[in-house]
Amino acid sequence: MAGGRGGVLELAVLGSLHETPLHGYELRKRLNALLGMFRAFSYGSLYPCLRQLLADGLIAEEEPPAESAVPLTGRRSKIVYRLTAEGKERLQELLTQAGPSAWEDESFGIHFAFFRHTEAEVRLRILEGRRSRLEERLDSVRTALARTRERLDSYTLELQRHGLESVEREVRWLNELIATERQGSAAGEAGGGQPAVHEGTSRTSASGDDTPGRQSAPEDN
Repeated sequence: MAGGRGGVLELAVLGSLHETPLHGYELRKRLNALLGMFRAFSYGSLYPCLRQLLADGLIAEEEPPAESAVPLTGRRSKIVYRLTAEGKERLQELLTQAGPSAWEDESFGIHFAFFRHTEAEVRLRILEGRRSRLEERLDSVRTALARTRERLDSYTLELQRHGLESVEREVRWLNELIATERQGSAAGEAGGGQPAVHEGTSRTSASGDDTPGRQSAPEDN
């Protein structure tokens, strides 16, 4: 499947189904929680993605149990989607990708959501790449703000400051995560342990929100 938003959705679907088989409505709710904050997900894009994954043999459909096979009046049976062996291989392939595409606003959060399935070295490369990208953004915003400060009205200036503070907050968050990963890797090399995210770490998004927003999804007919 192509990269960009399609690749983000592919990773999100395969990663979600790796946890447990899901029917369409459950999958939509889970993807909404993962992708809603990044504005990368629309419900109209889910089913074309599922059809492509089915055609590629990465997921499979399961019929509901025999006793529930007869749908209620006006409703169809829910098809359950599960990951295939090929799908698990594809998921691992996606989880090893640590290049610039994994650092962007729309994909970083999805990679982060499945860090527990990701090798420590890859996690660290993604975190450091994301921090580097945001530090570049900080330099750009600060330069632009210094040049235009005198020409901006107070509200626009306040909005610029808010954006700057949001990025600075995420950089601090990334610094904490990177330090934790490095400590965990060092401990793992010494005693065979696994690195872990600090329990007190805030899940601040690229937009600066501490709690991802969720969108409601209508139930399948």
